[in-house]
Amino acid sequence: MKGGEDVERIPDWIMQLEEEDLAFIKNFVLASGSLKEIAGIYGVTYPTVRLRLDKLIQKIQLTEQKEQEPYVRLIKELAMDDKLDFDTAKLLITAYRKEKGEK
Repeated sequence: MKGGEDVERIPDWIMQLEEEDLAFIKNFVLASGSLKEIAGIYGVTYPTVRLRLDKLIQKIQLTEQKEQEPYVRLIKELAMDDKLDFDTAKLLITAYRKEKGEK
């Protein structure tokens, strides 16, 4: 990319990621997608890397769902960042949708 004029070409999903997520993606690409190699780089187990990758995938998918209600999106983000447990997030979303008359 050339200079600041190309900043608007950067996809929203990239702009929403934290520095450590971008570093993980870079390492993942440089490791040719080898989760085993990434586990070695970070000094963690394969399941830990798999979980991290799954959460990163969810973050990217969430930013791609622009039509989603901001409240629901916030609740899902909090759950993905382990700031809210999954069951509580599900209860809040269900109650919110019920109040709005959705299923």
